[in-house]
Amino acid sequence: MRRLLVSTALCLAFGCSGSNVPPPPPAPPAEPLAGDNPGTTGPASGKSAYAELDRASFNRLAARLNLPVYWSADTDGDKAIDPDEIATLLFFPTQPEYVKDGKATEAFDTAYKSVVAAASATASGTDAARLRLLERELDEAASVLVRTDLRTASADEKKFVQNMLEVTALLDKLYAVQSGTAKLTGKVAADAASQSVFRRNWGPRCLTPTLEKDAACTAAPGADKQTVDVYPEALQKDDGFCKKLEKEKNAQALLSPFTVVREKDKKLVAVPYTEAYATEMKAIAAKLRATAKDLADPNEGPMRAYLEAAATAFETNDWKPADEAWAKMNARNSRFYLRIGPDETYWEPCSQKAGFHVSFARINKDSLALQDKLTPHQQLMEDELAKLIGEPYKPRKVTFHLPDFIDIVVNGGDSRDPIGGTIGQSLPNWGPVANEGRGRTVAMTNLYTDPDSMAVRKAKAASLLDAETMKRFGDEPGPGLMSTVLHEATHNLGPSHEYKYQGKKDDEAFGGEHAAMLEELKAQSGAYFYLYVLLDKGVIDQATVDRTIVDSVVWALNHVSRGMVTASGKRKAYSQLSAIQIGFFLEQGAIVWDPKGKAANGTDTGAFRIDFGKMRDASFKLMKMVGHIKAANDKKTALDLDKHIDTKKAAVPHAAIAERMLKFPQPNFVYTIAWE
Repeated sequence: MRRLLVSTALCLAFGCSGSNVPPPPPAPPAEPLAGDNPGTTGPASGKSAYAELDRASFNRLAARLNLPVYWSADTDGDKAIDPDEIATLLFFPTQPEYVKDGKATEAFDTAYKSVVAAASATASGTDAARLRLLERELDEAASVLVRTDLRTASADEKKFVQNMLEVTALLDKLYAVQSGTAKLTGKVAADAASQSVFRRNWGPRCLTPTLEKDAACTAAPGADKQTVDVYPEALQKDDGFCKKLEKEKNAQALLSPFTVVREKDKKLVAVPYTEAYATEMKAIAAKLRATAKDLADPNEGPMRAYLEAAATAFETNDWKPADEAWAKMNARNSRFYLRIGPDETYWEPCSQKAGFHVSFARINKDSLALQDKLTPHQQLMEDELAKLIGEPYKPRKVTFHLPDFIDIVVNGGDSRDPIGGTIGQSLPNWGPVANEGRGRTVAMTNLYTDPDSMAVRKAKAASLLDAETMKRFGDEPGPGLMSTVLHEATHNLGPSHEYKYQGKKDDEAFGGEHAAMLEELKAQSGAYFYLYVLLDKGVIDQATVDRTIVDSVVWALNHVSRGMVTASGKRKAYSQLSAIQIGFFLEQGAIVWDPKGKAANGTDTGAFRIDFGKMRDASFKLMKMVGHIKAANDKKTALDLDKHIDTKKAAVPHAAIAERMLKFPQPNFVYTIAWE
């Protein structure tokens, strides 16, 4: 189960030890997203030949051209790209050598010239309108770099990372088949923008908030709508096919997470992943076993055990032994984090089938201090929630792992999102490890914490919050990470995982996509509620609570801006839970919208003010209501909450939120590794 962002604020609250992550480079000058005519500065008077474009324009145009190159930061402030500022990106069709022996190569020179030429090029011809839409699509999700420095790593560590890149490539091929991407490859237009959108979006359709419902915005003109491989293509022509599947006599089998639905003898049947994707899964299994043998470090026994167990799972479709081996790893017994297999269900229309993904990271040891602080309070957190919810929920013994902090190296498959990225995750979602509270929770500490992302986040907040509220906005990523930690912890508390009421799990009571949204609503409601529980116990202080509240509200406003449903009408889990929370807090007076108020940036009219005095009671009421919905499968109350997602009638000012937030580009995380 997923969600959003330790550093200064959290360390002040919990007394963290020193981080093993180097400090970020100085923030570059604020640069707005350039338009179609970015302007140039001309050659750099002998300093560098690569000074004709500002950094934002270079990265924007490189994405349009589908080039695996990124200007990481203007560290010396000379407004020119130097060799140590060039990053070669992963997961592109090609990976040229742009820097060699400390100098830019001919390949980079060629790439740079093509980017400069693109700055003055204008789409023309019969396809011009479509190409302009694709350029907008690429511009509205700006590239944000995730960089891993392995220059001082051991040979064994470098070999392990290289092996994991190869595993990720195999996993990507599997997910491309599962998601329906692979069958459309040959129908993508040859132009660079089409190829770039298709690569980034795992398909031809545009996905940014302003373009996702525009049918003309496509990388494959004339191609049929993308259908996922886990259901028959003909079945998906009916927009209501998910509800029909839920009514089939063998619905439980058909909607089981590790199967695909196929039609045999005019009947729908469930087919195991290992049968449907035998070739791809066997290749991954073989590479995982080879990787385990190559990992020589004697201290990495738990990782080798997981690699072997995961390999077997890819051969048998029995994921429980792999979960057991995975749950035995933690920040104390491995330098790495790895999760590979089928897990989350948000990616497909019915939110039932587990999508294949890989998340590979290095452990950030700062999590250990937080775990030591919060672990003694786990049972208290469960008991307090159970008392708040009341009947029919009963408290249970909980022993879940508090979050490990991880620095992502690469994401693959369902984890490499076209827009944004997972910054917290609690897994597994099924089986004994989940039900017995032995799963793992992680928080991704190197996403959204780069200088560019932090600057954009502050500007977004200042465009919608009033000046008084903005005083409690944290410039550091700590408050966001605190919210992530509590969100992910709440996934393991209260009615969770395979909890049943009157014999029905949540997906059976509400339907898959509604149940997925409600589970995330529960988790994010816990991110508010538990702040006050921990405050009462003296674990955190009031300043931390207030900063985290502000961060969570800004997070919610950002998700509201992305719209409530997809182009196909499917619920957007995070957008809807965010609108529900903002709407509920407006009803309670914990948040006030003044359409004539001045935002903190001094420019925008219409602003939110948080009433911190009322937020505590409102947070308790929200958690109680959502907890009861989950505990009693209360569909009526759940559906009543949909009033907040009505973009035309809700008290939530959907249009104003979208107008402010969408002035800024969404993040598209891109990846690079510095080897030497």
